[in-house]
Amino acid sequence: MKNLILMCAVFATVAMFSSCKKDYTCTCTFADGLGGTQTSISELTDAKKSDAEDACSALETAAQLADPDATCTLD
Repeated sequence: MKNLILMCAVFATVAMFSSCKKDYTCTCTFADGLGGTQTSISELTDAKKSDAEDACSALETAAQLADPDATCTLD
């Protein structure tokens, strides 16, 4: 019985600390310089959520070099 409880505790700990990887989409909207707007969609495949958030934030920073009002959202 003690072994079963120990194995369950180990499994729960591993499950809690393992990260789930999945596909994300980062959608950026920015002015095109001609009075219109452009939308850029970037697929972030097999990524942890924190890594996808960092990548989408970096894309937003890059877009804001051309258009300070550019925004990117992670889906």
